[in-house]
Amino acid sequence: MKKFNIRKVLDGLTAASSSSASAQSGSKENDAIPESLQSEHFQLCKTVRHGFPHQPSSMAFDPVQKILAIGTQSGALRLFGRAGVECYCQHESGAAVIQLQFLVNEGALVSALTDDSIHLWNLRQKQPAILHTLKFSKERITFCHLPFQSKWLYVGTERGNIYIVNVESFTLSGYVIMWNKAIELSTKTHPGPVVHISDNPMDEGKLLIGYECGIVVLWDLKCKKADCRYNYDEAIHSVAWHHEGKQFICSHSDGTLTTWNVRAPAKPVQTITPHGKQSKDGKKPEPCKPILKVEYKTTRAGDPFMVLSGGLSYDTLGRRSCLTVMHGKSTTVLEMDYPIVDFLTLCETPYPNDFQEPYAVVVLLEKDLVVIDLGQIGYPIFENPYPLSIHESPVTCCEYFADCPAELIPALYSVGCRQKRQGCSKKEWPISGGNWGQGTHSYPEILVTGHADGSVKFWDASVLMLQVLYKLKTAKVFERARGKEEKPSTDIVDEDPFAIQTLSWCPESRIFCVAGVSAHVIIYRFSKQEVTTEVIQLLEVRLQCELNDVGFPDGAVEQTPTLPTPGTTSSSPQESEPTPPTSTGSNSSDGPRDNVPCLKVRSAPLNQSPGYQVELVVQLLWVSGEPPQPITSLAVNSAYGLVVFGNSNGLAVVDYLQKTLLLHMGTLELYSPTEPYLRQPRSPRKTQPSGDIPPVTSCMSSLSSFYTESVKKLRSSHFPVCETNEGTNTTEERCKSPTSGPTSPYNSDEERKQQRFMQKVKSKSRRFSKTVANDFAKMSRKISSPTTEHKPDMGEIVLRQCFHKQSGSVKVARKPGTAPMLDVQRSQSCGSFNTNNAFARSRSSSVTSIDRESREAISSFQLCDSFPRKTDPASAPGPSLWVGTSQGAVLAVSLSMPPDGDQRLQEHVGVSPCGTLVRLKGGVLTMAFLDTSGVLIPRPCELWFEPNATDQDRERPKRRPPASPPAYSEGQYAVVCSEKQAKVVSLPSHSCVHKHNITEASFVLRAEVVQLAGGLCIVCFCANGHIIALSLPSLRPLLDVNYLPLTDMRIARTFCFSNLGQALYMNSSMEIQRITYIQETCDNLQEMLSELFTPVETPEAPNRGFFKGLFGGGAQSLDREDLFGETTAGKASSSLAQHIPGPGGMEGMKGAASGVVGDLARARIALDERGQKLGELEERTAAMMASADSFSKHAHGIMLKYKDKKWYQL
Repeated sequence: MKKFNIRKVLDGLTAASSSSASAQSGSKENDAIPESLQSEHFQLCKTVRHGFPHQPSSMAFDPVQKILAIGTQSGALRLFGRAGVECYCQHESGAAVIQLQFLVNEGALVSALTDDSIHLWNLRQKQPAILHTLKFSKERITFCHLPFQSKWLYVGTERGNIYIVNVESFTLSGYVIMWNKAIELSTKTHPGPVVHISDNPMDEGKLLIGYECGIVVLWDLKCKKADCRYNYDEAIHSVAWHHEGKQFICSHSDGTLTTWNVRAPAKPVQTITPHGKQSKDGKKPEPCKPILKVEYKTTRAGDPFMVLSGGLSYDTLGRRSCLTVMHGKSTTVLEMDYPIVDFLTLCETPYPNDFQEPYAVVVLLEKDLVVIDLGQIGYPIFENPYPLSIHESPVTCCEYFADCPAELIPALYSVGCRQKRQGCSKKEWPISGGNWGQGTHSYPEILVTGHADGSVKFWDASVLMLQVLYKLKTAKVFERARGKEEKPSTDIVDEDPFAIQTLSWCPESRIFCVAGVSAHVIIYRFSKQEVTTEVIQLLEVRLQCELNDVGFPDGAVEQTPTLPTPGTTSSSPQESEPTPPTSTGSNSSDGPRDNVPCLKVRSAPLNQSPGYQVELVVQLLWVSGEPPQPITSLAVNSAYGLVVFGNSNGLAVVDYLQKTLLLHMGTLELYSPTEPYLRQPRSPRKTQPSGDIPPVTSCMSSLSSFYTESVKKLRSSHFPVCETNEGTNTTEERCKSPTSGPTSPYNSDEERKQQRFMQKVKSKSRRFSKTVANDFAKMSRKISSPTTEHKPDMGEIVLRQCFHKQSGSVKVARKPGTAPMLDVQRSQSCGSFNTNNAFARSRSSSVTSIDRESREAISSFQLCDSFPRKTDPASAPGPSLWVGTSQGAVLAVSLSMPPDGDQRLQEHVGVSPCGTLVRLKGGVLTMAFLDTSGVLIPRPCELWFEPNATDQDRERPKRRPPASPPAYSEGQYAVVCSEKQAKVVSLPSHSCVHKHNITEASFVLRAEVVQLAGGLCIVCFCANGHIIALSLPSLRPLLDVNYLPLTDMRIARTFCFSNLGQALYMNSSMEIQRITYIQETCDNLQEMLSELFTPVETPEAPNRGFFKGLFGGGAQSLDREDLFGETTAGKASSSLAQHIPGPGGMEGMKGAASGVVGDLARARIALDERGQKLGELEERTAAMMASADSFSKHAHGIMLKYKDKKWYQL
C-alpha cells in the first residue's frame, strides 16, 4: 500500500494559493499595459523553399523562357530561373515524376508520374497550379514527347502502344499506334515498353519509336504504317536525331553507339564503343556499362558535339559517374561527385531542324546541379548562383536572425567573395528566366547553419532569397588525424568529431561562438585584416558528476563493480574489485582517460584570412575515464565579455577578454540551500531491499511512435539520475579555485565508494552518437500525463553534481589575484547544507517530474541587466546571468562587472549565484525581459570594432548601452517559456504575473520571444505539429495551428523563429522550408514571390533558302489537327483514361495569374508587336505601290514603242 504523505498535499495547496495570489496581484500591476496584437494579425502559410531538390528524378528546360524544371521522387516540382527566382509546387499524389515537358514559351509544363497520370501546370502565375489531369487506368506510362509548337502530346506505354493527348483540352485522340502494327508480323516476342518517341526534324509526319528490346520503328503518321524498321541485338536506352533528319544515333546497354541512316535500315552506318578497349585481332570491343543517354548537337562552324552519360568499362569499378563529351577527334571524360540522374544540352535555337549551336550542358546529379560551359577549352563549370550547397555537409543546427545591422551583410560578403571557387567560367549563368518579386519588406535577414564537418555558413536570407555569404571552417583549429592510429578515440562521437552542436552570435559586435560535439567551445572575432596566430589561446575545464555517499538498507550487501575501460562494459558488477585509478592526465590503454580533451588543438601557427578569427578555445576534459557530456546550451555577451555554456553536469562562465575561467559548478549548486525548489537526494535503495538492479525505466515512452527502432533502443536506457547529497564535503572542498593545484582524486574510503558507484553507472550507460546526443539535449523531455505515477527503481543511481576538487587547468597566464576573488565568490554562493534534514525537506507537487527525469541539464541562458535578487524597487538593475534547466528551474547569477577600459582587462568579474527565480513544468527553452511598458529590453552589446587595427584606432571609445536605462530601472517583467508552460514574472518582487499552460499531451520543441511590427509575442513549435503564439505580457492565445507533426528529428534540431514573423526548418536533408505566421506577409506574398513567366517573343524559324523552298527540300509540316482531331480520328475509349479538371478553370487561372506588372508588360509587348506589324505593312504597301508604278511605266513604254507599227512589223 502506498504511503500517504500529508506534507506533499500541504505543499501543493500552499503553492497553488501563492501562485493564484501572485497572479491576482500581478494582474493588477499589468492592467495598464496595452497590447495591440490580435488573433486576426496571425496567419500561417509557406513562403519559399530553398536548397537542392531531394531525390531528383527528371529535368526539363524551356530554351526561350530560360526556365529549368526538376521533378523528384516525392512528386515535388522545383523551378529555377535567374539567381533568386525559385518556385516550389507539389503533386498531391506524391508519386515520383518520371518526365517533364515544357510547352516552349507558352508558360505551361506537362508532368508524367509513376501513378500513370499526366498533369498540365500553369506557370503564368506566381504559384503554379494544375489545370488538367489525365489518369490512365489500363496502361503504365513510360515515355512522353511534345514536339515544338505543337499541342499534341505523344504518350508511350509499357505495353508498347502510343496514345496522343490534346494538351489544350487534355483529352485522348482516337489515333492510336499499336505495338503489333509497328513491329514486323514475323516477330514472335513483344518489343517491350516504349523508351523513346521523337518526330523527324525535317518531316513532322514521320515518328521515330524506340522499343526497349532494340527495335526502332519509323512510323508514317499519315499512312498509319511503318516505313522502316531498324533492329539491333542490344537494348536501347535513348535515341538522338541529326538536325537534317537523315541520321539518328542510338545508345545501347552494352556501351555502344549505333548510327543509322534513315533510308538504310539493314545495318547501322557506324558502331562505336566510346570507352571500350579495342582488341588486337579486330574483334568486337569488350562490352561496357550501358550508355543511359546520348545527345547529338550540330554547329555551323565546326564539328558536332556528342554528349553521353555512362558507357564506362566494367574494369573501372569504384570510379565515379562520368559525363563524356565527344567533339571532333577529342573525347573528354568529366567525373562527377554524385551519380548522374539526367542531363540536357542547352542550344541557341529551339527549332530541331536547324544547327543547334550548343553552348552548355546541364547535369542533374543526385545531390548537385552542374552546368558545363561547352564554349571554353577544358569545359569549365558555371558558378552556381542557387543555394544548392546547404547539404554539402549535413546540417546539425541553425539560427535565424531578422532585422540585423545594415552593414553586416556587406561585411560578410566582402570577406566571403574571396572564398569563391577558382577556375569557373566567366560567362553569365545560362538559366536566366523569370523576374524578382516586388515585395516591400527589405530588412536584412541572415541564416547561420552549422554542419557535421565543423563548418559554419552565413546566408543572406533577405526578401525571400537565399545566398551564401561566408563559410567558416572550425576544424582548422584542431589537429587532423592522418591515420587510423592517430584518430582520436572518444565515446561521444564515432564520426564527425568537429560537428557543430549549437551556436551563439551577437550581430552588433560580430562576436561568434560555436560549441561542438567533442565538448569544445570556440570564440571568434570578426576582422577585415589577415593575421597569423602563433599560439591558439586555450582553456581546459573539468566539469563532471560526482557520486555521494549513499546509505544502504539493512541486509543489503554493497556491490563492487569492475571499472570498465572505454569501449567495454562489465557484465556483472560482482565479479572483480575496482581497477586502481590512473594518475592525472593519463591516456594510456591500460587505464581510463583522465584530464585529456577529446580533440587536440593545433600547435603550429595558424594563418587566418579576413573574416572570423579564433579568439579562444575552451575544451571540457575527460574525468576518470568518463567523457565530457555534450554541451546543451551556449550564450555570448559582448558587453560583458563573457561566454557561458552548460551541459548535464553543470555550467561554466568564461571571460574571453581576460582568457580566464570565472566559474564552473554543478547545476544543483546554483540553488539556495533554503529554497523550496531544491532537489534533495533520495536513494532508491531505501525503497527496494533487493540487491538486484532492475533496468532503467524510460521517461520518453510516449514518443516511441516518432522514432526508429534504433532510437527507441537508445531511449530505453536513459542517463542515470543526478541528485545531490552533500554528505561530509565541506564548503572549502567544494569551492576550490580553478587555479588551485591538483590533488589525488581518490584519497579516502568515501571517494573509493564514489568511484565504485561511478563504475556502476558506466556499466549501465550506453554510447551515444553525436546526433542522438544533440537530440537528447533538445528533446529528452517527458510528454506523459502529469498524473502518471513513476516509481523509482534501483537502476537510477544517485549522483551529486559538483565541480571536481581538482579544478580546470588553464593553459594561459593568469592575472594575480584571480584565485582569491573566485574563492570568495564561490564561498558566498555555495554555503553548507544540513545533512541531518536532507530527506526531511518537502517537495512541491509541481515538481513531481524530478523523480522521473534523469539529470538536471542546462537548457538555456540569458545575459542581461536585471534584478537577480529580491531587492528594493528603487535599486537599479545590474548585470546578471539567468540559467534555465531541464527541470524547469530558472536560476539567477549576479555579475559584478569592472569599469570599461583598462580596468576591465585587469580586474576580475565577480560571480555570485542567487537562487531560484521561478519553477515551470518541463525544461526551460527561452527567456526574455520587458520593461514596465511591455517593451522588449534589448540585450546589452558592444558595437563592432576592428580587433587588428592600429593603436590609434584602438583608443577609439567603444559605445555600450548604459547599464540601467531609465525605461526599465523601476522594474521589469521576466518572460520564461518551458516545454509545458509560459510565465511572466514581475521583477524585482519575483511574483508571478501571468501563467499559461501551453500543452498537456505534447511538449514544446522550440520557443522564442519575437518582435513583430505590432508588438511582442511568444511563438512555440510543439512536437504534435502545432504552432502557437501568445501575447505579451498577458499570455493571451493568438494562434494555434496544426501545421507539421514531428516525424523527423531533423525538424526538431533545425526549426527556428525570427523577428518580424518569419520561421524556417529543414524539411529534408537538402531543403529549407520558410514559413510566415503574420497576416500582412501572407497578404503581400503574391507581390513578394518571383515571377516565372515573362513575355518573350519566340525566335524566328530558320530560313529554308530559295532552292529548298523551290524544290521541296526543307522541313515538311503536318496538319496534326486534321490528323488527330475527333473529325478524322474519332473518339478514344473512355475506359483508357479519366480526365480530372484542375483546381480552377483556364479563365480563373489566367485572372489569378495576371498581376499588374505582368499585364503592363504583356500590353507593352503587344503594342510593340502591333506597331511592328503596322510598320511592316506600310513598307510592303509602299513596295507594292513602287512596283505598280514601275510596271505602269514599263507598260506605257512598250505601248509607245509598238503604237505605229503594223502587225507584220512586230
